[in-house]
Amino acid sequence: MPARISTPISITIIQEEHEHLSNIMERMLSFVRSLQEVNTNVDLSVFRAMLYYIGQYPERVHHPKEDQFLFAKIKDRTHQLDVELDNLSEQHSKGELLAHRLLTALQAYEFGGTEALPHFRTLVEQYTHFYFAHMRMEEERIIPVALQVLNDADWNIVDAAFLENRKEMDDDGQRYHYDQLFSRIMSASPGPQ
Repeated sequence: MPARISTPISITIIQEEHEHLSNIMERMLSFVRSLQEVNTNVDLSVFRAMLYYIGQYPERVHHPKEDQFLFAKIKDRTHQLDVELDNLSEQHSKGELLAHRLLTALQAYEFGGTEALPHFRTLVEQYTHFYFAHMRMEEERIIPVALQVLNDADWNIVDAAFLENRKEMDDDGQRYHYDQLFSRIMSASPGPQ
């Protein structure tokens, strides 16, 4: 089957969402690194906003679309990615647990003091490494194969599901809420160092 010439809207949506998530991950790293600076006055509510964003957006909006529509269609067409797709779906469910661990480590730092900082920093570094590797696998391995094996009818179904999800989010104001939260995080947190 020849490769598709135009980029499906679902892929564009995934890439835009990955870009937002990458920005959040970079800010998480910068934030935790800034905690080591002497005399720094850091607003921990900014990190809480990051945790809220990654707990809500990817876990409730981004990952379900990938699992239910894109990954399922790929499995309908080929089995060459079954192991990778199963691993990615497992990682989707693991992400919420990892975010909860970050919250616990943040609280330990907040209420336990600086001796809890190394553990908190380590967990943030592990989480962001995990998430960057996850997105890289989707973009470098899964999407190229999807573009090769899915036909126009498949893409119409996947794209329609992604667009319907976006419409539902627009209708009830969720997307505006997430965009506002993202903007707040970007303006209130240190950029990549």
